[in-house]
Amino acid sequence: MSVVVRPAKTSDVKKIRAIVDAYASERKLLSKETVTLFESVQEFTVAEVNGEVVGCGALHVLWEDLAEVRTVAVIKSMHSKGIGHAILENILNKAKEVGVKKVFCLTFETKFFGSHGFAEIQGTPVEPDVYTQLLRSYDEGIAEFLDLESVKPNTLGNTRMLKIL
Repeated sequence: MSVVVRPAKTSDVKKIRAIVDAYASERKLLSKETVTLFESVQEFTVAEVNGEVVGCGALHVLWEDLAEVRTVAVIKSMHSKGIGHAILENILNKAKEVGVKKVFCLTFETKFFGSHGFAEIQGTPVEPDVYTQLLRSYDEGIAEFLDLESVKPNTLGNTRMLKIL
């Protein structure tokens, strides 16, 4: 089995949508509007096996030294084949390339992310002036990162984790 991990294209959005929908119906991922997936396609990485997209993940920059890993998912028939690990490693390398020093995620898969150096966090690991700037964002992921009451209770009940690169 040959796995190719590459940047997503607009032609991949329908498959990304199907992967996200499978996990959203189980309340493991938040559903995303198709327009949102197209708007953020440049943030996505996909994994292909035999030319078919079987997994995805995204890197969303929040601040100068902070980004969020979003929407890491692999179709169930391809679990335990290293595809999720390959996607996450690609995303972490991208984070380093753009100058990010801390990567955050909201996840149920604490063992998976923990195996990549993520640790559970409480509170917000940014300076007060950065916190004030981040409050101005309309991005729901930033609101969850900041642990704002406006997004609580945590809609999925997942865990906040952070990795220092």
